[in-house]
Amino acid sequence: MGILFIVMATVIASRNLYLYSTELSVGIYLDNYTNNSVTNEKFVVAMLIGGGVLLYWGKFRSRMDANYDDVRM
Repeated sequence: MGILFIVMATVIASRNLYLYSTELSVGIYLDNYTNNSVTNEKFVVAMLIGGGVLLYWGKFRSRMDANYDDVRM
């Protein structure tokens, strides 16, 4: 699930970069990451962080499950 979040965030970020760079400038695209309004680019950052947390949690969880099975047998 974490990989899906990271891949989708990358797709959204590259789509926005393409759309902004063809019509406007890259500066406006980068400004959307730092301005005060809620923008699609900020959701990209949140999705990347969420994907990283899910990946970390999944790795931690799989270790816990493996240890539990070893103890139970």
